[in-house]
Amino acid sequence: MSYVHLSGLYGVYLCISGQVFLKTFIFQLVLGFLANFGVTAGAHRLWSHKAYKATLPLRILLMLAQTLACQNSIHEWGRDHRVHHKYTDTNADPHNAKRGFFFCHVGWLFTKKHEDVKSKGKNIDLTDLEKDPVVMFQKKYFKWLTLLISFVGPWFIPVRMWGEDKLVSWNVVLMRYMLTLNATWCVNSVAHFWGDKPYDRNINPSETRFVSIITVGEGWHNYHHTFPWDYKAAELPSYSFNWTTGLIDFFAWIGWAYDMKTVPKKVILQRIQRTGDGSHSQNAEIKLNGDCFNNGNSTNEIHSWGWDDVDMRREDKEVAVVLNRSG
Repeated sequence: MSYVHLSGLYGVYLCISGQVFLKTFIFQLVLGFLANFGVTAGAHRLWSHKAYKATLPLRILLMLAQTLACQNSIHEWGRDHRVHHKYTDTNADPHNAKRGFFFCHVGWLFTKKHEDVKSKGKNIDLTDLEKDPVVMFQKKYFKWLTLLISFVGPWFIPVRMWGEDKLVSWNVVLMRYMLTLNATWCVNSVAHFWGDKPYDRNINPSETRFVSIITVGEGWHNYHHTFPWDYKAAELPSYSFNWTTGLIDFFAWIGWAYDMKTVPKKVILQRIQRTGDGSHSQNAEIKLNGDCFNNGNSTNEIHSWGWDDVDMRREDKEVAVVLNRSG
């Protein structure tokens, strides 16, 4: 990993000093966005949280994009992320933020897993992932797929197509990989340390615009941990800091994404009033009649990893709005 970061930083220097073809830079930039979307729309919102459903063509596209990101297989990514949501910032959380910023950012990848991660992780249901042939195909061939899609192909194409220097191309590939890795890791670190908590002041995950910008929409973390089954992973009414939602909505428009779950406005407002930290822009205007569904206090509830988790509240499913519903 130190080699990746040193070479990636050298790649940054090469770009800044003008030693990289503009085509190469743009090519890697586009691949970086695709890799991000493979993680956010694919491994995260689709497979980890079951926040929406996707047709086979879309699942294949997202699998390829997630492979480009090279952040473990979808199966392993989903397992770790479900454990993270179920036991957030406890010893059973793979990247427990209470163990420090460095640990939850990257250190957890270099240390032995806590016994609670292993024991409680065994209870996480992964049958939906194991029934998906796209997920299992990627798991079986992940090493070869990621070698080809994330590294060999992105290095070879600039060299072959427009004559980029071989060493320069390689360092820019690692620059792209380094930046996408650290963007994802910032969700585990930065968004668990700094920001507002308008939906639930009792948890560490926070609303962090900077993280949303670099991860195309994943920094609205207080909302996401409060409502992990919402396909938008945010309350935002626009796509300005949530391009992932825009991408999912585009695929819904062409019929490739469906059954997108989201939270009714009145439920969000009630949660803001009851457990928020007062930072929400509408906090002073909230006037409820008391007839909204009561989500319960997060300090006393069992956390859910998302839609269809055994510990997902029945009331959540009853009030959920399902967009582009199938059938």
